[in-house]
Amino acid sequence: MALVLAVVCSACGPAPTTGPTGIHKIRHVVVILQENRSFDSYFGTYPGADGLPMVDGQPTVCLPNPASNTCVKPYADHADANRGGPHDLVNARADIDGGKMDGFVGQAKQPDVMGYHSGTDIPNYWTYARDFVLQDHMFEPNASWTLPAHLYEVSQWSARCTAHHLPSSCTNAPQSPGLPPDFPGSAGGDPIYAWTDITYLLHKHAVSWAYYVVQGAEPDCENDAAMTCAPVHQSSTTPGIFNPLPYFDTVKDDDQLGNIQPVGRFYAAAKAGLLPAVSWVEPSVEVSEHPPSPVSYGQSYVTSLINAVMASPDWSSTAIFLAWDDWGGFYDHVVPPSVDANGYGLRVPGIVISPYARPGIIDHQALSFDAYDKFIEDDFLNGQRLDPRTDGRPDPRVDVRENQSILGNLALDFDFNQPPRHPVILPVHPTTTLTGTPAPATSLDPAVAAAEG
Repeated sequence: MALVLAVVCSACGPAPTTGPTGIHKIRHVVVILQENRSFDSYFGTYPGADGLPMVDGQPTVCLPNPASNTCVKPYADHADANRGGPHDLVNARADIDGGKMDGFVGQAKQPDVMGYHSGTDIPNYWTYARDFVLQDHMFEPNASWTLPAHLYEVSQWSARCTAHHLPSSCTNAPQSPGLPPDFPGSAGGDPIYAWTDITYLLHKHAVSWAYYVVQGAEPDCENDAAMTCAPVHQSSTTPGIFNPLPYFDTVKDDDQLGNIQPVGRFYAAAKAGLLPAVSWVEPSVEVSEHPPSPVSYGQSYVTSLINAVMASPDWSSTAIFLAWDDWGGFYDHVVPPSVDANGYGLRVPGIVISPYARPGIIDHQALSFDAYDKFIEDDFLNGQRLDPRTDGRPDPRVDVRENQSILGNLALDFDFNQPPRHPVILPVHPTTTLTGTPAPATSLDPAVAAAEG
């Protein structure tokens, strides 16, 4: 592993003299998952990162545009609203094109997938990258779309099952797992998620958790290859592609449905110093950054979440993992490693924010969302894995993702011997070079308004 751009920690507070040591100094893990951006589309020009292939500041790649028999180079795109491209399993394979990484324009049928945002477009994200840890080899766990990515986020598998309470009835399904009833082509009933998810282990070990959902419209189309669709309402009480946990037998059997909550509860818990040990935070379409939703709205919303944690009594013992769920059709030049039949998928941005994060480094380890669960398991579960041989609920999953030899170790992004760092509170509405920016997100989404008020 290479860690670069080490800087002096000039804003560190006094070191604690007693209490937990090592990874166990982290008593709160917060996973924030946004939508549909490749690494190159957000950090392709970030200094020192494995970014866009350039020579003397000029791109050295040009991707074919079959519609015009020309090619399109990466270009600076300051538009606040982007279009992106289709992003299901077929599209991922076509974009990768056997390692050529040249199918993006042809799949999207428009050139905006070659656009990239600069640091002045997304200044808060670049500030987090500079002040904490930027991961430039974070890959979507599956080479597919949103629902499988969110299933991997909480269970390290995407499957289709035929019987409740019977994990052996599940079969591998990287593209078409059990579909929510509002999904076109579904059987109309609730899907069966009978395999084991990480909340089962958390509950078994009396580790608190919550899954927070922003009320609004779902950020993606149920038709995963579609670019536009009619809005579908979501909230903490409406299971769906961004809120799959209510369909898991384990969550219902363990009487944990109440742990799925509106995002206002997250802000309140942070303010009171009552964050659970593990939190997942999921956006609505308005603040998701899923094209064509504005980049600025998403950055404001994420900043409000991070500010809430930084202002919390829990800041000194928290690790925030920020990522984007899939590449959204946007260009990325790095060929994903192959770990099993399901992935990895294309590269997405990843950032670690914590008082113990190594300041100002780039982590080049191969990572995926599997690394989040591995960190949680090492911190709270004594290293227990989602392993059908040892977790008490055997299922026929393809492999134990957390034990893949290629997977990096998130603990290396931390220095638990350094004095804990002070918060870096950023403006919720920073000045940017984004063009066509709508009114502030406070007029749109109560989650951001609550954070500011």
